[in-house]
Amino acid sequence: MTPGLRRRIGFEIELMAPPGRSRRSLAYDLAGRIGGRIRPVWHHDSEPSLVPGLGRFLHLTQGFEVLRADATPLCTLVDDITLTDGLQPRTPAPPGWYRVLSDDPRLLGLLATRCDPGAPLERVLDPVAELWGTEPEPIGDVVRLDDRDGATIALAAPQGAERERPCEIVTPPLAAGHAEALEELLEPARELGFTVPNEAAVHLHLDGAPFREPRTLANVVLLFAHYREGLRELLQTNPRCRRLAALPEPLVAAASAEKPDTDELRRAAAAGGLTKYFDVNLTQLLKDRPLRDTLEVRILPGAITSADIVNRAALVELLLDRCEDPEPFPVAPTGNVSALMEIAAASLASRP
Repeated sequence: MTPGLRRRIGFEIELMAPPGRSRRSLAYDLAGRIGGRIRPVWHHDSEPSLVPGLGRFLHLTQGFEVLRADATPLCTLVDDITLTDGLQPRTPAPPGWYRVLSDDPRLLGLLATRCDPGAPLERVLDPVAELWGTEPEPIGDVVRLDDRDGATIALAAPQGAERERPCEIVTPPLAAGHAEALEELLEPARELGFTVPNEAAVHLHLDGAPFREPRTLANVVLLFAHYREGLRELLQTNPRCRRLAALPEPLVAAASAEKPDTDELRRAAAAGGLTKYFDVNLTQLLKDRPLRDTLEVRILPGAITSADIVNRAALVELLLDRCEDPEPFPVAPTGNVSALMEIAAASLASRP
């Protein structure tokens, strides 16, 4: 039997609504069950651009925070652009579904702060238009906002292609009762017909503080670098999951030093082009002022039952327990599942 979880963990669980339903459907269902309410929110994301010279489009999409009766958060439901299999690209946007686009992250942050995600498309850019002293211009079914010199600030456009169906459940950090809290979200999703998408993953966000010590951080790097294939086999990582990569070699080399140094780990991470889109997201641990001080494990497969999620998370937790040991993480010649299970068993045996 897998042990229960002991760490404070936030979960991101990628699901797909059935045709005719959406993440808003699940938000209303969850709020109704707990006597709570929903609040529209913006979700920041980006995607490759087809415009020459523009590497990516930045956009805000519509999400929903579910609040309990006492206004504490139950979860947030947002889009995930990596989930595309089974969606019909030519399907027009349902009424009320749109996104806001810009090509400047600073402008996008301003838009997210000033614009109401619950406003109709025709009016959503009005608060920012007031700052520039201009008027949003309807162009077909798109609304464009330019500055006084004609430079485009933002677009608001219908979002079709069934983009209302992808639904990433984002929980607040859970300190106890992880399985029960997850099942409170997943049982309604199953009853509404939600499924696990072909590209799905589950992400774990663990408090970052225990992993900031240089030896511990280096051990995390060694775990995910030298046991990459073993971890993927043990946890049954989804081979169709996108935005995963092996940790960069300069970082692995710095972590392998006899006495790892935080500044050297930072330089190595920069030299290796470290971003959040690796098997484990260490970017926040390498910042003095992190936006969200967490270590994010990204290689769990998609799931729609709490048992599947918690059992795998418990294995990850045991392996991370070993990373806090002051001794270097053991590097097995094969880095296979058996070696990982031995390390996890030793961690479990050492628990008080």
